[in-house]
Amino acid sequence: MDPGVLRDWIHGAVTSLDAVRAEINDLNVFPIPDSDTGSNMLHTMRSAAQAVDALDDEADTPTVARAMAEGAVAKARGNSGIILSQVLVGLADAAEINAVERRVSFNSLWVAGLRLASLAATRAVSEPREGTVLTLLRRSAENAAGHAEATPADLARAIADGCADDLELTQSQLDVLAQAGVVDAGGRGLLVIFDELVKVLTGVSVRRRRYQGALVGGGDRIGHQVGEPCEGDDEMDFEVMYLLGGAAPDQISTLRTNLGELGDAVVIVGDSADDGAGERFSIHVHTCEPGAAIEAGVALGRVSDIRISCFLLDSYRGQGDKAPRPPRRKRAVIAVVTGDEAAELFEQEGAVVVRADAGGGGELDAEVLAKAIIDVDSAHVILMGNGALPAPDLVAVAAAARSRERSVVILPGGSMVQSLAAMAVHDPSELPDDDAYAMADAAAATRFGAVVTATERTLTFAGTCEPGDHLGLIGDGVLVIHPEIIGAAAGLVDLLLSTGGEMVSVLAGRNLEPEVLEQLEHHVNTQHPGVEFVSFPGGQVGELLQVGVE
Repeated sequence: MDPGVLRDWIHGAVTSLDAVRAEINDLNVFPIPDSDTGSNMLHTMRSAAQAVDALDDEADTPTVARAMAEGAVAKARGNSGIILSQVLVGLADAAEINAVERRVSFNSLWVAGLRLASLAATRAVSEPREGTVLTLLRRSAENAAGHAEATPADLARAIADGCADDLELTQSQLDVLAQAGVVDAGGRGLLVIFDELVKVLTGVSVRRRRYQGALVGGGDRIGHQVGEPCEGDDEMDFEVMYLLGGAAPDQISTLRTNLGELGDAVVIVGDSADDGAGERFSIHVHTCEPGAAIEAGVALGRVSDIRISCFLLDSYRGQGDKAPRPPRRKRAVIAVVTGDEAAELFEQEGAVVVRADAGGGGELDAEVLAKAIIDVDSAHVILMGNGALPAPDLVAVAAAARSRERSVVILPGGSMVQSLAAMAVHDPSELPDDDAYAMADAAAATRFGAVVTATERTLTFAGTCEPGDHLGLIGDGVLVIHPEIIGAAAGLVDLLLSTGGEMVSVLAGRNLEPEVLEQLEHHVNTQHPGVEFVSFPGGQVGELLQVGVE
C-alpha cells in the first residue's frame, strides 16, 4: 500500500467532514444535544492531517498511520472526536503489527485496523450503548473481515455501503434517537470518512441522502435547555478534556470510576505509543464539577492541554444574531384550495389557505408553496396539496421548507373533499404525530371523484365522449359519460358507493346550478337509503363538482 493513499484519505476526509459538518451537528442528540459532533470530528481529523503534513514526503505507511493517530489523540475534541481518534489508533496499530519491512497491504491494514479500533473505542467508553458509532464500528469490522479477500476498491465499497445500511438502523436501536427521529450523529461522520476512502481508491464520489434533524415535543429542543440549572446525573454543565501522562495503566480503571462518580460520558483512550515516559491518555467527561475532574487526573500523573467547555455558554455564544427564533405557532394546517367559497370553508375549519387558482393572486408553484410554509411560522406543519402540484414537487416543497425548527408532513390526497374529511378529525390538542396520522387516515379512507364538461371528442374508459358531454372521473379516469350533469353526477355517486359508504360530501363548482344539488340529494336518499348527504359551495372553476364518499 502506497502511504500516499493514507495522506490523500486523511485530507479528503477533512474536506468531506467540513462539507457535512452542519448536517452532523443537527443530528447530535446523544449523549447530550449540544450540536457539536460534526465540529468535533472535523477538528480531530484536521489535527490528524496536520500531524501528517509535518512528516517527510518519504515517510512509510506505518509512520504516516502513527502520526495520524497521535495527532488525533492529542487534539481530539469531544466524545465523538475521541472515539474517532481510536479509529486512527487502530489503523496505526494494525500497520505496525502487519508490516513486513515497513510495508503493509491495504486489506490487512483495514481488516485488522477496524477490528482493533472497535475494541479500543468500546473499551474507552464507560457505558457503551447499542445504536451509536460504536455499533457501526463493530459492524464495519465484521463486514471488513467478511471481504478480506476482495480487491481494495471492493473492500472499501463493502465497508462504506454496510455502514450506510447500519446507520439507518440506529434510530430503532437507541430510544433517544427514536424520540428525536434522527440517526446517530457520530455514525454519520464515520460514514463520511468511509465514503472518502472509496473516493480515494476509485475516483468516484458516493452520493448519500441528506440526513435531517427533527423536532420533538411540539417544537421544544430536547435535553438541557439554556437557562436551566444542572440537575440530575444526565444533565451536566461542563465538558472537561485533558491529556494525562505518567499514569500506570492499572490506575486508569480507578480514574474511570472516579470520573463516573463526578459525571457521565466518560471516555478514556491511550495513543498506544510509548515515548519512554509511559503511555499518554486522553480524558473526556461531562460534569458539574470540572475542578474535581481535573484533580482526579492530577492525582495520578501529569495533566496537560486542559480544555473546559460550558454547555450553557457555548449555546449562548452559538446563537448570536443569526440564531433562528422559535416559531410563533406550535402547529398549522396548510390547505391548497381552488375557489373563493372553498377557501372560506377551509379557513373556518382552522386551516391556512394557499390559493391554487388565479383568484389567489398568482400561479402556484413549488417555490411559492415552500415560502407559504415558511411564512406560517409554525414548528409543525401539515400540508394538504389537494392535487394542485405533482407528488415530486410536493416532496421538493417539504424538503425546502423543513428545518431544525420546522417539521413538514404531507397528507396523502388529491382533492379538497378528502382534505375536508381530514379537517373533521383534526385535533390540535393531540400530539403532532397522532394528529397527522388521524388526518391522513381520514383522507385515505375517503373515495373521491369529480364531474367536468368535455371540451373535445376523446376515447375514454367509458367510451367516446363528445364536446359538451358531462364526465364522471375517479382519479384521472373517465368512468361515466352523460349528456346531463345530474346523470353524470348520479352515475359517479353510484360507482363510489358500490363498495359501501356512510356519507356523501359534495363541493359545488362556480357554474353548478343549485337544482343539480337538490336532484343529487334526492337520488342519494332514494337509491341509497341511510347514506347521509352534505353539500358545500366551493366556487372552483373547471370542476362542476367534487364528490367524496366516507
